[in-house]
Amino acid sequence: MSGGLKPQYVLFLWISCLAFAKGGKLLVVPQDGSHWLSMHGVLQEMHRRGHEIMVVAPAVSLYITEAPFYNLTQYPVPFHMGDLESHFRQMNHEVFEKLPLLEKFFKRMESVRNVSTLFLSACSHLVNNRELMTHLGDNHFDAVFTDPFLPCGPIVAKYLSLPAVYFLHALPCSLDYLATQCPSPPSYVPQGFSGSTDRMTFLQRVKNMLLKTFCQFFLSDFVYSPYTSLASELLKTEVTVTDLLSYGSIWLLRSDFAKDFPRPTMPNIVFIGGINCAYTKPLSPEFEAYVNASGEHGVVIFSLGSMVSEIPMAKSMEIAEALGTIPQTVRTTLCYSFMSLGKA
Repeated sequence: MSGGLKPQYVLFLWISCLAFAKGGKLLVVPQDGSHWLSMHGVLQEMHRRGHEIMVVAPAVSLYITEAPFYNLTQYPVPFHMGDLESHFRQMNHEVFEKLPLLEKFFKRMESVRNVSTLFLSACSHLVNNRELMTHLGDNHFDAVFTDPFLPCGPIVAKYLSLPAVYFLHALPCSLDYLATQCPSPPSYVPQGFSGSTDRMTFLQRVKNMLLKTFCQFFLSDFVYSPYTSLASELLKTEVTVTDLLSYGSIWLLRSDFAKDFPRPTMPNIVFIGGINCAYTKPLSPEFEAYVNASGEHGVVIFSLGSMVSEIPMAKSMEIAEALGTIPQTVRTTLCYSFMSLGKA
């Protein structure tokens, strides 16, 4: 017999080693709202695969509640559910307001800052809760699993000296690419809401570059600077926004490069777009009958996500009239409730 192990023996040894593999201990610092809804199913699957999960969240939360597949640790915060709901309701109303672009932008950013201030307060009460932070350190977690949209999770990870895994769709103003040191040339990588493609004229490139520069500066100073101050105080060293966001070892992006314009990426950015679609449930008998009766043109689902609970009547009529012009049966979802806007 020739020297060396045969392939089948190597495979057998490798499979045998899997018996010694075990799940890890994960500390989850989530972001409330739709961000949490996207993460919820992933945590359930991670638990099924043997990971031990602790979720640490504020006592006042829209969606984060107890579940059998993780341990929930809550901490007190200085606001009430009414405060949280009021801020999100205001943001929802502003989406439908007809204002000049510049006025709408600054009003939107003001609302974002108000909500961010609320979450900053929660983060401050977490990291300054010495008893809880000591308890988290004593648990010897293997990693922190977090959504860095607001960087409380990265602050906790840095303080506990744990590797961080980021789970997100994207960061505004391409901060995710800035944090990973990924090239993002404004000559062919359009900014969100710019209306441009990857093939821009000279003036469009200038506009794209100015938009990118202004957006990153404005967002860093307007939204993220309080978090850097909090982190600097906690860690006893000067910390920047880039320092916090670049702490992530792996970036799991809930997007797919196939739906975006071509752009560079980095080895630690993993595209997992559609992962939420893996957790499906059978259609209810009522909705299945609705789909089957939709006729030859089929059905269109028009979803407004998890945070829009009401629409001004005038805007509702505009949407209904527009959707009423297409041949498909239309079904609109509002906070997971179905409302028919189209033809039966």
